[in-house]
Amino acid sequence: MTYPERFSNLPEYAFPRLRGLLDVHAPGGDVLHMTIGEPRHAFPPWIVDIISKNAGGFGKYPPNEGTPELRQAIAAWVGRRYGVTVDPATQIMALNGTREGLFNACLALCPERIRGKTPVVLTPNPFYQVYAVAALAAGAEPVYVPALPENGFLPDFSALPDDVLDRTAIAYVCSPSNPQGAVASQDYWTRLIRLAEKHDFRIFADECYSEIYRDTAPVGALEVAAKLGADPERVVIFHSLSKRSNLPGLRSGFVASGPENLRRIQQLRNYAGAPLPLPLQHVAEAVWADEDHVTESRALYREKYDIADQIFAGVAGYQGPQAGFFLWLPVDDGEAAALRLWRGTGVRVLPGAYLSRDVGGLNPGKKFIRVAMVAPKEEMARGLKTIRECLYD
Repeated sequence: MTYPERFSNLPEYAFPRLRGLLDVHAPGGDVLHMTIGEPRHAFPPWIVDIISKNAGGFGKYPPNEGTPELRQAIAAWVGRRYGVTVDPATQIMALNGTREGLFNACLALCPERIRGKTPVVLTPNPFYQVYAVAALAAGAEPVYVPALPENGFLPDFSALPDDVLDRTAIAYVCSPSNPQGAVASQDYWTRLIRLAEKHDFRIFADECYSEIYRDTAPVGALEVAAKLGADPERVVIFHSLSKRSNLPGLRSGFVASGPENLRRIQQLRNYAGAPLPLPLQHVAEAVWADEDHVTESRALYREKYDIADQIFAGVAGYQGPQAGFFLWLPVDDGEAAALRLWRGTGVRVLPGAYLSRDVGGLNPGKKFIRVAMVAPKEEMARGLKTIRECLYD
């Protein structure tokens, strides 16, 4: 029997790799998990009532693209949040979590060849791992572009050679970024959109952390594209209720773009997708329409930012995140630091190298650890103080 070669060089996924590093050793104290970005703030309590009221919908096949009511609620949210009008019937599709959309949209929109050559998919480095797998599944060449402190933890795609950009089909951008919490400015999006127009590629904007921020709401890719009068097919945005509404188990998000992009994405999903069950679509419809719970959750994250800034004050290289809920902490070696923490204290963090790729002898995550600030404040503060004392004092 033979197997495909396109996935043969994938490294072990981050969390099995972490278990291999840590679990052969006993923890040095009470175990505190700070690795996974699983929100632990309360979600709206009325969600349970909506599921109960609509439970009969589990006995029906749900619409592939999302109910008209859900897509209308999403379009209304996009309008309120970004001041952009999108047609719910032709420019929005509900997703079973954004990871599904980030993967399948690449399959649907990445051409087999560009000017007779293998297409390129650009991804930040470090990055959400589905980007690279989507590129490989589409038969494209993933190109990893470093997101370093000196460029504000955002990839500088314009620094790539023209021959790479001329083969580029898709550029993934995560803003606010995972893991660093950096936010793409209006100027950044403008330059990237103009670069995409020059070299004729699409931008996939992963904006699932957009509603968790300190003071100013991050500008959106679709918002900037509309102001520039860019082709609506140029930008594809992805959003989720996992982080915004503390509902990772709901598996609900959406993709929005121009009508032709959405037609192709929907057509592929007709054959190979897994639409959200009807009762959960009713939940998502209500959640996108409500901002009170988002405001309350954001206030808690702001308190956590302040706690982190106080605890790591004076640590060389520390940069508090602009948005999101991860700390990207500088260390001499991420694996060694994670192992030291685990063996010495029981605090569990993720080595940054597990979210990156080695390119030209450089792994941009090697000298960092990622710390998730999702636990209750007191528990999180205890963990951060332990990290400070173990690694920096």
